Amino acid sequence: MTQSIEQLRESEAYKSLISLRSKSKWSLAALMLVVYYGFILIIAFEPEIFATKVGDGHTSLGIVVGLGVILFSFLITGFYVRKANKVFEPLTHEIHKMAEGE
Repeated sequence: MTQSIEQLRESEAYKSLISLRSKSKWSLAALMLVVYYGFILIIAFEPEIFATKVGDGHTSLGIVVGLGVILFSFLITGFYVRKANKVFEPLTHEIHKMAEGE
């Protein structure tokens, strides 16, 4: 027999999934906002920091740090996807099994 929605919402697997997913997404979102807005605030209030030339070429520190911000966003996305596959997906599968009554 399948469980009711209320029973599923009260299960430990569901509570754990919601809690872990919320902590992960809010932590990563806050981290990304700090990195991005930190970059923007430096550009706004201390632009000479990023005007520093890197090496003998025409590349400035701002370009390097900007690429770092973009790379950082890809890295934390990859971190979330990996966590979703290894942690969230098994919990979701467990909840589905409970809903089907297995």
